Amino acid sequence: MSESASRRKTLGYAFALFTVLVWGTTFIVTKKLLNDYTPLQIMMSRFVLAYVFLWLLRPRRLRLTRRQELSFVLTGLFSCSLYFLAENTALQNTLASNVSIIVSVAPILTAVAANFTTEEKLRRSTLAGFITAFAGVILVVFNGAFVLKFSPKGDLLALLAAVSWTIYSVVIKPFTGKYDSILLTRRTIFWGMITAVPLLAAEGAPFPTAPLARGDILLSFLFLGLVGSAVCYVLWNEAFRCLGIVATNSFIYAIPFITMVAAFFFLHEHISPAAIVGAVLITAGVILSEQPWRRSLPDGQDASPAKS
Repeated sequence: MSESASRRKTLGYAFALFTVLVWGTTFIVTKKLLNDYTPLQIMMSRFVLAYVFLWLLRPRRLRLTRRQELSFVLTGLFSCSLYFLAENTALQNTLASNVSIIVSVAPILTAVAANFTTEEKLRRSTLAGFITAFAGVILVVFNGAFVLKFSPKGDLLALLAAVSWTIYSVVIKPFTGKYDSILLTRRTIFWGMITAVPLLAAEGAPFPTAPLARGDILLSFLFLGLVGSAVCYVLWNEAFRCLGIVATNSFIYAIPFITMVAAFFFLHEHISPAAIVGAVLITAGVILSEQPWRRSLPDGQDASPAKS
């Protein structure tokens, strides 16, 4: 591997790791805001803050063809409004552990979809790594208290969230590396806002302004909008460019453990030995999925990647 390629991969790992560290803590922040705001109000607020911040950061237009614009309508729908709506509604209809586990199949679904739609082909090491990491997710989510209760409506909505994230990853893939990541993210968030407007209007709940006078509420919104949405979506798209959508999405497996650690420090929730074992499995799975296993092709050629 050349020095430039190695540096690009290192940057990709750093971007992906920082993003999941932040996304893992957003659940704690959102939980606090849910005392005063609805999930849709929180979702729209973080979109608006992120869009304004990214516009100030890069005040120029992204010119696209009609077909490209349609692609961004899909990225906004599937990565923002539909994803958050499906996930939040699933939490109201099934156990949180069910949602965490089902949403965590997104990396596997992405790897399968990428195998047929992009140049990123499914490898045996990728599949083995995903299975290992997924086992770790199960241990982390249950955290020593193994309770499993199936709820068809909630579980299907959680699966819809995982499918939505997969579609977003595949649709955004051709644009990463070709356009500025800030402009790509801003256009995605724009369509996320537009597609969320009908949902917010249908809800009809008034937006309470009084809680904003409290510093912790205002800081929570700023954290979700500026860091959790604007910065992290930009870095995630950069990680897509550096690593590809399959390797980047494998970091999603770490989010449940990061959330649990954050809950331990901020909400004083318990961490069991099983969850620690799960964290080890997640780490091992992400590393394993990146290993280029060797195999023989029908004509006897070596399928391992060429060294540069």
